[in-house]
Amino acid sequence: MTLQYLKYLITVAEKGSITEAAKELFISQPSLSGAIKEVEKEAKITIFNRCRAGVALTKEGMEFLGYARQVVQQMDLLEAKYINNQAAKQRFCVSTQHYTFAANAFVELVQRFGQERFEFILNETQTHQIIEDVRNRFSDLGILYLSDSNENVLKKLFEQYNLNFIELFSAAPHIFIRKEHPLAEKKSVSLEDLKPYPRLSFVQGSYESSNFAEELFSNEYAEKSIKVSDRAAIVNFMIGLDGYTISSGIFPNYLHGSSIISIPLDENETMHIGYIINKDKELSELGQIYIDALKKFK
Repeated sequence: MTLQYLKYLITVAEKGSITEAAKELFISQPSLSGAIKEVEKEAKITIFNRCRAGVALTKEGMEFLGYARQVVQQMDLLEAKYINNQAAKQRFCVSTQHYTFAANAFVELVQRFGQERFEFILNETQTHQIIEDVRNRFSDLGILYLSDSNENVLKKLFEQYNLNFIELFSAAPHIFIRKEHPLAEKKSVSLEDLKPYPRLSFVQGSYESSNFAEELFSNEYAEKSIKVSDRAAIVNFMIGLDGYTISSGIFPNYLHGSSIISIPLDENETMHIGYIINKDKELSELGQIYIDALKKFK
């Protein structure tokens, strides 16, 4: 098992196809297939399942690739510093639910880091994918929340995947609406008040349930429901359709002036917002900078 073979495997996983990966790597498809078989034989696991659409990682393959990425990243750092005499190119990746404050903290991380060579990734994605990204060591950290409605399922998943959840702060539920919304003058609203308006939420794909939802009370029936995949769309629907979404209430005004406001939701629930990390991994210097920036939003 060589470092080059590990790089081959990572490329195949990213492309989802041996044919496409071979083109990317400028090697023949038989040579790449042979390298995969050799690593699978040595590791005594099946890393990829073959199918008509290409290849997909097995559960064992996901774990293997997580460690392979770490090895390749560390070797890149060694080569840059001791062979090429360059400043080490730092990599840091965060997978997160769709929180504006998570993006703001990421901006502060980049500003404070200040070096010329780095690869930073902020991946706003679905809840289950966040957990998978951290489990497979693609992401250093994952940002999400726990509540009474989801903590039993998610904590079992964290334990199964050998992950720790560290709470950063708690928040009472709020709704986000446009400033001119019919409910905008109320000091607080109830779920009953919200029934006439479209409920906006983030799509969770095949994990569409209250356990993986980014919004509290997602199991409550709504006559009008719109699911989207990005924050910009939700803001547009708030402004254009009098829609609402339920979240933490943390939303910096400078992003959209005063066009979006938050109002407390008069319901008994709490969001415990925090991060997940592998149990055998310590918080890096970059991770600590990012977490410190997040804590400012308490």
